[in-house]
Amino acid sequence: MAEGNWKIYVATDLEGASGVFRFAQTRDITSPLYVQAMEYLMGDIAALVRGLREAGASRVVVADGHGRGDNFIPHLMEPGATYITGGPRKPGEGLDRSFDGIVLLGYHAMKGTADGVLNHTQSSMVEMRYWYNDRESGEIAATSLIAGGLGVPVIMVTGDVATCREAREFLGRNVVTVATKRGIGREAAELYPLQETREAIFEGAGKAIEAIGRCRPFKLPAPIRCKREWIERTERPSETRIAVRESSVRDIKKILDF
Repeated sequence: MAEGNWKIYVATDLEGASGVFRFAQTRDITSPLYVQAMEYLMGDIAALVRGLREAGASRVVVADGHGRGDNFIPHLMEPGATYITGGPRKPGEGLDRSFDGIVLLGYHAMKGTADGVLNHTQSSMVEMRYWYNDRESGEIAATSLIAGGLGVPVIMVTGDVATCREAREFLGRNVVTVATKRGIGREAAELYPLQETREAIFEGAGKAIEAIGRCRPFKLPAPIRCKREWIERTERPSETRIAVRESSVRDIKKILDF
């Protein structure tokens, strides 16, 4: 193991994990498809943890960020990290200024991305969309802003090709990206073999540790102009309408709650 004293936080989602390409794999936790997707996620996490530790990370904290936040399988937890799961809890639970970097593992592209597998922002059920300072932003930007408010840079992002592209557009060329599949449509993808994606994640983890000094925290000038749109039911059950909410937010922790 490389010598180092790096402290790394890992924020996870499920849609961008290796092998996941259908909403049926991500919505009903009692479904065998969902359980299988959780196993795929744990495999990606294990590869990342091994790579981070091999590259010199002395502390790795992995946070469950999908749905209700109970997607980890204890007997598949890779040694060398601790795991935050269950709820309720706030976004970025356990993240503070002592961390040297954050990895976004298993993320997906924002709502409306044509080649983004399972693309959505926060909720695919009501088709939410978010804007920060007039720029439409997805979950990559939101998590990066929360981390950036603490001075912690995003050093690595994994997900489909569209996710990797979005990460570079928001975070710059120094962030390490690893593609786990290529999107064809919202529920169609060109999948890569799990062994190959895990090898890429392991190698990417080492590159991410090397990139710590080059990556900068993602920040926006405050107050941040926030806008959210979503679909809601009207008084007539068969009808829907677009709801809009806008706010000016100074507390970065509230950019999803306004």
